[in-house]
Amino acid sequence: MRIEKISNKSNSEIPQPVRGTLEQAPLLNAFVHNVTMDEVVKGFKSGVMLTLHVDMMIKLQKDREFYDLLPQFDLVTCDSQIMYFALKFLGTPVQQRVSGSDFFPKFYMHYKDDPQMTVFLLGGKPGVADRAAERVNEKTGRSFVVDTYAPSFDFETRPEEINHMIDLINQSGAKTLLVGLGGGRQEKFIFRYRDRLPNVQLFLPLGGTIDYEADTLRRPPSWVTDAGFEWFYRLIKEPRQRWRRYILQDPPFLWWVLKQKLGLYRDPFK
Repeated sequence: MRIEKISNKSNSEIPQPVRGTLEQAPLLNAFVHNVTMDEVVKGFKSGVMLTLHVDMMIKLQKDREFYDLLPQFDLVTCDSQIMYFALKFLGTPVQQRVSGSDFFPKFYMHYKDDPQMTVFLLGGKPGVADRAAERVNEKTGRSFVVDTYAPSFDFETRPEEINHMIDLINQSGAKTLLVGLGGGRQEKFIFRYRDRLPNVQLFLPLGGTIDYEADTLRRPPSWVTDAGFEWFYRLIKEPRQRWRRYILQDPPFLWWVLKQKLGLYRDPFK
């Protein structure tokens, strides 16, 4: 992994790598790095990124395999306005929310004129990644997304499909792999198979970003997200798909944050 400092110095000066020196803001049994969007877009060029949001925080309280992967991520960002507010409440604020759905458009526009940067999209329902690729390539004016694949829901139980996916990614020559398989699942896929993907330098597990780029899932107005109400917008738009997550699964996060503030929170895996 390489993340570089962004400075106002002359372009002739080589930015210094800062792996292992990024400031961490603790949150429950996890952490996020205190970075800005601009630093990530321009400086994060290789490694595995994690855009951490509330649903993942819930998983990290229950899923030991996912929890054990956390130290292996090269960059962990705050992907939730609720978490951004929580970190302020805890007295360890970060500079900016860096969500995956905000990051990826900035990423491909930053590299649109760099032919060395190419992307493979893995995830989404059949046809959705293809539509996302068309739209991204239209915006960048070239074949920025070089190939896509929509795996079956139970692909983990199909070794032949996993081998096929890996072959497609390798044959594409893509330098970046964007994986949209859902929080926890996509990260596990990356760490299980990254050693079989020698061409890929940058791994981006970015959940619903493929749907956003395909325009099959609309983002709320920015003021809704900035106010911390994106979850409510999603609940209204997709009640059947979202009610369990937002009404039953995620609310304990706020209680755990309060317990952390009071010094009462305990990591369930320690």
